[in-house]
Amino acid sequence: MSADGTWQISMNTPMGAQSATLELRADATTLTGTMSAAAAPEPMEITDGTVDGASLTWKAALTQPMPISLEFSATVDGDAISGTVKLGTFGDATFEGSRA
Repeated sequence: MSADGTWQISMNTPMGAQSATLELRADATTLTGTMSAAAAPEPMEITDGTVDGASLTWKAALTQPMPISLEFSATVDGDAISGTVKLGTFGDATFEGSRA
């Protein structure tokens, strides 16, 4: 199943549920795209993105309200996506979402 497209996700963070929009593009084993969230004034570029079948990994750098490196690990299942995100020094969170 392709990860390409727009995804609406909700992350269960220590600060409560945080929503974001992912724009993903897979090219063989490389994942690129952007992530937009209410806490970020500008869309964040996805970096270090990989694709391995239905498994995805990527990073995004949040700069507002404070700098945090987000590290995602996800699985795509049809029009659903779910996984975990490392929130820098704030621990890990789960997220889930669907294709928009």
